[in-house]
Amino acid sequence: MRRLPVGHLRSAAAAALRAPAVPNGGFPATPALHPAASAAAPSSPWADLSRWPQRRGYSQFASGFTPLKPKPLGSIIDVERAKGLSPEHLVAAWDDYHLGRGHIGASMKTKLYHLLEQRSSTCCHFVIPLWKGSGYTTMFMQVQMPYMIFTGLEDYKARGTQASPYYTVTHYTEFAETKDTVLIRGDVVFTSKLTDSEAKTLLETAHSFYLNDVRYKLMERFNKETHEFEFRDVLQVLDMPTM
Repeated sequence: MRRLPVGHLRSAAAAALRAPAVPNGGFPATPALHPAASAAAPSSPWADLSRWPQRRGYSQFASGFTPLKPKPLGSIIDVERAKGLSPEHLVAAWDDYHLGRGHIGASMKTKLYHLLEQRSSTCCHFVIPLWKGSGYTTMFMQVQMPYMIFTGLEDYKARGTQASPYYTVTHYTEFAETKDTVLIRGDVVFTSKLTDSEAKTLLETAHSFYLNDVRYKLMERFNKETHEFEFRDVLQVLDMPTM
């Protein structure tokens, strides 16, 4: 049997997945930061995160956040047609669909998603440096699966509960059991704050702190032993200069 080029398979699969357009595409609202988060903001300059204060208020921050209403998977792709695709073609089509659309498409195996779900239930927030130009900016992450939201640490310091998310991520589990695949979609809320490339890097880095055992120890320290947490350890594990 003659095999079609991979590019043709991807294009055909992506075309098969396209769902009818829906009004007000994307998320209709942005998630609100929990009021208790204001108590968690350190009084010391946030540029120096070598030491963190006691974690009073942190545990309530992510657990109380109100996620935005997600865009249903069926409004993005034709779910019925997707059921007929192999896992490989589904992932290829999902990735191709999001190219150049201002969104981030990714996927992971179900086993990894369950690990992410388990670990995020007790470690639901973290700080992630994101390299931009000749330096880095620090992002604050809060997680309540299947959602992740990211906002700038400096914006959070300045605006507290009024700080708006820069970036939102949704994990879709519709094919977790049948295809061992969890589809992931990221939406950049403020394109002036994050490029698509930076958003993709941020998502990959966030996942790595949950799925890599060595990195996860830093996340545990941040959430459970805050007084022991040192931001320079995060910089070092990401091979970033500690300045």
